[in-house]
Amino acid sequence: MPEEIQKSLRRVKIALWILAAVAVFLAIFLYVKTAPPPNGTYDALAKCIASTTAKFYGAFWCPHCADQKREFGDAAKYLPYVECSLPDASGETAMCKAIGIGHYPTWIFPNGSRVEGVIPPAELANKTGCLLQ
Repeated sequence: MPEEIQKSLRRVKIALWILAAVAVFLAIFLYVKTAPPPNGTYDALAKCIASTTAKFYGAFWCPHCADQKREFGDAAKYLPYVECSLPDASGETAMCKAIGIGHYPTWIFPNGSRVEGVIPPAELANKTGCLLQ
């Protein structure tokens, strides 16, 4: 084979190895980023948040609500979650309409403030006066 073709093949092989390494790195990064915390990590925090008047308004079909729950792992079952979607996803419950929930997730805190979107556990601890252990 001519030397130029061998150099081109070598470059292609190097590029493929680099692309494969980048793909593996991205896969590992995404897995670590989206993996739920170990069981029990946020149990105390979620229970404390539930003991306040804070509420987490969401919808079963909402991917960001699922992300918020994933932040807490198995402790999500203790969060003060309020379902705003009707069972057939055709609209919003009257209660959520009445208090003006327009986006999911929406958190309403004891001081009356609202935050829309996924909130990290540390920020939720700060806003509710709970300890992050």
